Amino acid sequence: MSAPPLKKPVVTEREARQVAEAAREQDWRKPSFAKELFLGRFRLDLIHPHPLPAGEAVRRGERFLAELRAFCETRIDGALIEREARIPDEVVAGLKELGALGMKIDPKYGGLGLTQVYYNKALALVGSVSPAVGVLLSAHQSIGVPQPLKLFGTDEQKQRFLPRCARTDISAFLLTEPDVGSDPARLATSAVPEGDHYVLDGVKLWTTNGVVADLLVVMARVPRSEGHQGGITAFVVEADSPGITVENRNSFMGLRGIENGVTRFHRVRVPAANRIGPEGAGLKIALTTLNTGRLSLPASCVAAGKWSLKIAREWSAAREQWGRPIAAHEAVGAKISFIAATTFALEAVLDLSSQMADENRNDIRIEGALAKLFASEMGWRMADELVQIRGGRGFETADSLAARGERAVPAEQVLRDLRINRIFEGSTEIMHLLIAREAVDAHLSVAGDLIDPDKTLRDKARAGAGAGVFYARWLPKLVAGPGQLPNSFTEFRHEVDLSPHLRYVERHARKLARSTFYAMSRWQGRMETKQNFLGRIVDIGAELFAMSAACVRAELLRSRGEHGREAYQLADAFCRQSRIRVEELFTRLWSNTDDLDRKVVKGVLSGTYEWLEQGVLDPSGEGPWIADTTAGPSGHENVHRTIG
Repeated sequence: MSAPPLKKPVVTEREARQVAEAAREQDWRKPSFAKELFLGRFRLDLIHPHPLPAGEAVRRGERFLAELRAFCETRIDGALIEREARIPDEVVAGLKELGALGMKIDPKYGGLGLTQVYYNKALALVGSVSPAVGVLLSAHQSIGVPQPLKLFGTDEQKQRFLPRCARTDISAFLLTEPDVGSDPARLATSAVPEGDHYVLDGVKLWTTNGVVADLLVVMARVPRSEGHQGGITAFVVEADSPGITVENRNSFMGLRGIENGVTRFHRVRVPAANRIGPEGAGLKIALTTLNTGRLSLPASCVAAGKWSLKIAREWSAAREQWGRPIAAHEAVGAKISFIAATTFALEAVLDLSSQMADENRNDIRIEGALAKLFASEMGWRMADELVQIRGGRGFETADSLAARGERAVPAEQVLRDLRINRIFEGSTEIMHLLIAREAVDAHLSVAGDLIDPDKTLRDKARAGAGAGVFYARWLPKLVAGPGQLPNSFTEFRHEVDLSPHLRYVERHARKLARSTFYAMSRWQGRMETKQNFLGRIVDIGAELFAMSAACVRAELLRSRGEHGREAYQLADAFCRQSRIRVEELFTRLWSNTDDLDRKVVKGVLSGTYEWLEQGVLDPSGEGPWIADTTAGPSGHENVHRTIG
C-alpha cells in the first residue's frame, strides 16, 4: 500500500538548522587552505607553487576555446538576444554540434572531458558575448543532470543519461519552491513510493533552463513508510513526462534570454531507477554538487571585469574633461585602478580554486564558496564603477547609443546581468552563514556540546575536557608566526615586493582566529544569531584568500615570463586596496550599529515608523506575496518547448 501524500512541512528554526546540518559534509578528509586560514594557520604550501593543469588538458582545452571563440564571433548576437529576450534555437543547435553541452562530461560518454579550469574559461568567453548563453551552459552542466550523476549516479544511470546530456539534451536543476528558498527543511514537493515508481506532486520556482529542458534534476520529499527511510531525495525526471506543466516563463531585470520558469508536477510517475543516491540524500547531493558548481559564477564575473577594464581604458582615453582625458583625473583613475586590480585578483581566485578542484587533493568547499561570494560582490562593484566612469552614457542602453551614432556599449546591461550573481546559488547572506559554519567547524567539533542546550551535564563535562586540550595547543600558536619576521616569504620579493602582503595575511589570519574564538567565548550559543558579525568574519577571510591567490598567481606569471612585472604591480595594488577593506572590517567587528539596527527593525515590523511611509503611492499590483503552491492539476497552458 502506498504512503499518503505529504502535507507542507511545518518546522521550527531549530529543526531547519538540523536538516541543514545533516546535509553538510561532516568530515574533512583532505586539507583545505581556506579552512586553515580561518583557524589562524597560513598554509601557503597548499597553494604555492601554483598548481598547473597537465599538458594534454591544456591542449584539449585550448583547442576547444579556439573553436568556441570562432563560434561566438560568428554565430552569437548578444544584442539580438537582449532585444528579443530569447536565445535563437539555431544558436543552441550550434552549441550542441560544437559539443558545448558536454564540456565537463567524460569522453567515454561523448563529452569533451574539459578540466574545471578550461570549463570556466569557456564560460567566461561565451558569457562575454551573451551572459544568457553562459547561464544556459552552466546551469546545464554545473548543477543540472551531468554533475550530480558524475558524483553520485550509478553506472547504469551514467550510461543512460550522460550521452544525451553531452550532445542533445538540455538539463535543469529544480530545488527552489515559491515558499522555499535557502531553507529546504520546508520543501513541499512530494515523491510518494508506488510500486517500482515514485509519484511526484508539487511546484518548483526559478527553474533555470526549465522552460526548454529535456531532463530535470528534481528534489522532492519522500514520506517515511515501511521499507522507505524517506527524506529529501534527488531524481532524474524526463521533462516531457505526463503531468509536468511549465506554467510560466519568468522575466527578470537582467539575463533576459534565460529560459527560467515555474514547473508544476501532478501525479508524475518517475521510475525508482531514476533516483540519484539513497532516499534522504538529496540535500547532500545538492550541496556537494555546488562545491564546484558555484565556480561558474566567478567565471562570469571575471569576464565582466575584463570587459569593464577594456571599456574603461578605451573610453577614459577618448573622453576629455577640463582639457585632459578623464583617466588623468584622480577621481576616475582610482576607479580604473580598482577595476584592473580586482579583475586580476578575481581571475587568480578562480583559476586557483578551479585547479585545486581538478587536482582533487584539497577540500575546496570553502574556497569555492569564497570564490562565489567574493566574485559576485566585487563583480557588481566593478560594473557599477564602469557605469559611473561612462556617466550618462553608462545609464543609456546600447541600442539608444547606436541610434544616435555612438558606439553601442552595453554597460547598463552588464550591471543588470551581474546583479543576480549576488543571489544565484546562495545569496551573499546565505553564503556568509554557510562559510561561517564551515569556518568554525573545528571549534564546534571539540566544544559544540558545551553550548548545545540538548546535551547532558555529562556530555558537557566530556566536551569541556576535550576543548581544554584542543585550545591549550591551539591558542598559543595564535600569538606569533612568520608574519612578524621581516625575512619571511622572500621568494615574493622582486622589483615589486609582495612579501609584506603575505606577512600581513599570516598575521591577520591569526587575528581573525583570535577574534572568532573571543566571539564564541562571549556569545556561546547565541553566536549563530550574530549574522552580521559572522558575515564580517567571512568577508575578512575572503579578502585574505584573494590576497594570497593574487600573490601566488603573480609569482607564477613571473616565473613563466608571462607579464610578471605587470602581474606583480597589479597584485600589489590589489593587496593594498584589500588591506584597507580588511582594516575596516576588523574595526566593524566590535564597533557597529548591530544592536541599534535590531531595535529599528522591531520598530519597523511593529508599525512604529509607519508614518514615515506616508506621501507616496505604491505602484505594486494586487495579489498574494507568495503564489499558491497547493498540489493538483495545472490550469495553465504548458509553455515548455523543445529545442531540437
